[in-house]
Amino acid sequence: MRVRRSRGIRRRRTVRIRTRAPRSPWRPVRLPARVLLLLACVPGLTAVVVLVLCAYGVDRRTEAHPAHPFAARPAAAHHAARPHIVPRSVWATGTGEANTTARTPPPARYDDKVVAVFIHHTDSPNGYACADAPRIIRYLAAGQTGVRDWDDIGYNFLVDRCGTIYEGRAGGVDRPVTGAHTQGFNHRTTGIAALGTFTAGVPVPQAMTDAIAALAAWKLGLADVDPQGSATLTSSNGHSRYAAGTTARLPAVAGHDEGYMTSCPGAALTARIPEIRRTAARLQGRAPTPAGASPASEIRPHRPLQHLPLTADRAFPLPEVLHGHAARPQLEAEPPEEPVLGEVRRDGPQVVHLGAR
Repeated sequence: MRVRRSRGIRRRRTVRIRTRAPRSPWRPVRLPARVLLLLACVPGLTAVVVLVLCAYGVDRRTEAHPAHPFAARPAAAHHAARPHIVPRSVWATGTGEANTTARTPPPARYDDKVVAVFIHHTDSPNGYACADAPRIIRYLAAGQTGVRDWDDIGYNFLVDRCGTIYEGRAGGVDRPVTGAHTQGFNHRTTGIAALGTFTAGVPVPQAMTDAIAALAAWKLGLADVDPQGSATLTSSNGHSRYAAGTTARLPAVAGHDEGYMTSCPGAALTARIPEIRRTAARLQGRAPTPAGASPASEIRPHRPLQHLPLTADRAFPLPEVLHGHAARPQLEAEPPEEPVLGEVRRDGPQVVHLGAR
């Protein structure tokens, strides 16, 4: 017999699961439509998340490990600690000496940077007490600014036998002050003078060479220059070893005789320059070159050392006797230097220091 149902009445359907003993009977489970839709999307969402994670991991790995790590990182600069430098006010003050210019120097002139160091000796007596070094520097400055009529002492720095470093030419020890120490090569260089005379057979104090090395390491490190390397310089005066305008490749740490015809800084101090280079490089954190190696250079053959006659107008005595010794005359007042392209012009003729003979 058929039973007719009224229209509009819908029977709720249930899912019945047949159970078998001894298992517990299953019960009907109803899931909302949203949950069913979410479950259907899980495989797709999982695939998307996996792809994103893979791509992010690859990018991070590429950033952490570039294909060319050395090309991506700039080379580390080689600097050295600044040594203690006694300011010029210590030696420029005092009474009884002609040091008016030392107390009130004219405005300094500057280059863009320092790429080389020239080492000198002052050709003065060696048997001085280190406490007398300021007085000796005053005498040297008075001779250069007095009889020679220079605007200031020519050396940028001076070092005594005890290793004390003194500021020489005014302008700031940490700035590239244009000196007057090596004719033809005063630009982009600094001049360090050892107080004393260091010809063949004269002992050079270890404290002095160590101080020179520390000073050279610091000054050259400001421009990241290797003390064991070389520098390209342009001669500004034909009285140097090179004609004016000639480009010369000289050691970054050189003796005065590398740029001018002179015996300065003396055979004994010249023999210590390789050691000074190695010590300066070590202070910059560089690997020292072998003891027998020399910096790469393109130095032309030296012209013969000039021996000019001593005349009244070419020599001057220091103002007083230095520490009980007769002062040695300083030879050869220099002719003015003609500026070349790229040089810093001065207000008037450029006066530079030949250095001791």
